[in-house]
Amino acid sequence: MAAGFSSQAAGPDTETALPRWNLDSIYLSFDSSEYREDLKLLEERAAALLKQLEPPFPQEPSALEEALSTLIRALEDTGDIAENLTAYAEAVYTADTRNSRALAEINAIESAALSRKKAEVIFRSRLAERRDTVRILLETSTVLEPYAFFIRESLAKAAFQMSGEMEDLANDLSRSGGDAWSRLHEAVSSTAWALWDPVTGERKTVIALRDLAHNPDRTIRERAYRAELEAWKNVEIPLAAALNGVKGVSITLDVRRGWGNGGADTPAGVFASHMALRKSGFQSRVGEKTLQVLIAALESALPLFRRYLKVKAALLGVESCAFYDLFAPVGSADRKWTWEQSAQFIADRFGAFDPSMGAFARRAFALSWIDAQGREGKVGGAYCTGFPLKGESRILCNFEGSFDSVSTVAHELGHAWHHELLKDLGRSRSHYPMTLAETASIFAETIVLEGALTKSVAGQPGDRERLGLIEGNLKDSCQVIVDILSRFYFEQEVFNRRAKAELSPEEFCGIMLDAQQKTYGEGLAAELLHPYMWAVKSHYYSPGLAFYNYPYAFGLLFSLGLYARYEREGAAFAASYRNLLRLTGQASAEEVARSAGFNLEGEDFWQGGIAVIAKRLDEFEQLAKNAL
Repeated sequence: MAAGFSSQAAGPDTETALPRWNLDSIYLSFDSSEYREDLKLLEERAAALLKQLEPPFPQEPSALEEALSTLIRALEDTGDIAENLTAYAEAVYTADTRNSRALAEINAIESAALSRKKAEVIFRSRLAERRDTVRILLETSTVLEPYAFFIRESLAKAAFQMSGEMEDLANDLSRSGGDAWSRLHEAVSSTAWALWDPVTGERKTVIALRDLAHNPDRTIRERAYRAELEAWKNVEIPLAAALNGVKGVSITLDVRRGWGNGGADTPAGVFASHMALRKSGFQSRVGEKTLQVLIAALESALPLFRRYLKVKAALLGVESCAFYDLFAPVGSADRKWTWEQSAQFIADRFGAFDPSMGAFARRAFALSWIDAQGREGKVGGAYCTGFPLKGESRILCNFEGSFDSVSTVAHELGHAWHHELLKDLGRSRSHYPMTLAETASIFAETIVLEGALTKSVAGQPGDRERLGLIEGNLKDSCQVIVDILSRFYFEQEVFNRRAKAELSPEEFCGIMLDAQQKTYGEGLAAELLHPYMWAVKSHYYSPGLAFYNYPYAFGLLFSLGLYARYEREGAAFAASYRNLLRLTGQASAEEVARSAGFNLEGEDFWQGGIAVIAKRLDEFEQLAKNAL
């Protein structure tokens, strides 16, 4: 599942016109014969795989080659079945977190997949036992050549796993441990609400209240902000328990799996975050040097965004922006987009870049792959999920008619296009890290934005339209750089303090406020920040994915570099881009970047992306000066 970072919900005036997704081509229901058969098949084939793994790997190279290719195909097969079932159950559940049957099926799938997870652990252990022979074999084997990256990465993972019995126990306990805490957050956050109108008794969910951050009326934005804080306050105890649970599980397993090894020079006070970040970098396929340079580049960009927020405050007629002004529209880009207009515009812009990408988007819209209607019980934000057995994707979002919403749909379709390009490669060559996932999605956003800017240059709406579009892009970049950096700082501090004791809701709020003050600085009024962003963002609640924040910044700056190359090369770049995306499951982030001519370990690359943002800020300042 690839997640977006917006949190929007449809208003009541557009809700009935917005589509819900159609999952019938995946499974008709939990009771359908296809679903029940696949669930049974998962259990049977995972059990058979475990039996295949009972004897040690053969010593003789040709026999080892045959055993590895057979086992990898079996791992791919069972993995695809498990992912297909899980994606379906999660899709049903996230569209309505009150669906108890969906929750029961998620638990059943997790139980059925335990044998498959156990098989992965044994496969890596057996591989490590023949490490030297395997490495020699990879230099000459044409049979194993397609699986070479997967095998080498599996060998690396073997160094960070516990004994088979301990991993088996950890996977079993996760169902009622870390994963359960994560689902608690989904259930509570999707149904939390506050009273909106005391006279009529109208209430709004936090998802609907967050949507009002886009309202042009500042009094409504402030009212929604205060109501939202009240709603989060009412559910802070279970959410704090969930976050303590998730991070506590992560720390315990990180220690047991050896992620702290090699960190002897790390100060004791930051040891937990060091472990989590080391694991995150491994999962993201980025080296420590790359990550250090990226974070330094984000920090260097903070003055730019504080400057942007000051200009925005002037346009809004206030001394300083409040947190509830971050998404406020300026210019005339606050016009409402219908769903039909959005679908047509996205497909046209994708098609102008690459006709096959445009045709894919039209197919997704036509076949009802997108659930865009906001409603109570549906999770906030947006994500794209793939169904490998069918070679299809589905997108969940909460469309509310702004250009931000259009951009969010484009973002998630970028993920879906990524899935489409990899679906024939097999699981072992199509599993890509979040850094490169966000590159694909943000590149798709960039295509749509540049199309809108080109249209504004043509003189249709004039400078006010362009002002709004550029401000919207700077606003998104501010989220991806400044807010993401605040989330990075927040998570570092939480890991280090959670290693010593559980944290109270007040402590979580305090850490969040400190992180926001450190990043937004004078760009936002210090007394009007958002202490409950730790409750809002689901990314903190994934026990297996710590620091799911910097991949967005990586994706933004990498995608800007790719788009600059497209501007130089023109239509021919579309084929190069498809090839680059197909490489993402078979190489490190640095290697993928090198294929496009970029060096991720150099400061110049990241500063090049920031320079593009700075250029947009210069134009924004001039347009704002003309508008004031």
